[in-house]
Amino acid sequence: MAEIHLLSVGQVVFSKCGRDKGLPFIILQLEGEYAFLVDGRLRRLDNPKKKKLRHLQPVKHIDDNVKNSIDEGRHIEDADFKKALEPFKKE
Repeated sequence: MAEIHLLSVGQVVFSKCGRDKGLPFIILQLEGEYAFLVDGRLRRLDNPKKKKLRHLQPVKHIDDNVKNSIDEGRHIEDADFKKALEPFKKE
């Protein structure tokens, strides 16, 4: 089970269940036992996916550009998330 201290804003995770099973996302926000996820395509910044932490498979990769933009409150776009997740997409 994923624990909150193992996850970070800007970290890449894969969904373990649901319609989005196997899809990569980036953590936008952590709140209690939930994470708000964005991928820039299906789940955009204006409508992030709320998912329980136990339903996430973390990857040991944090996109520094996305993380720094979120932490510093700088403007970030859906295209930034798409670009960051490109290496994790399955063809």
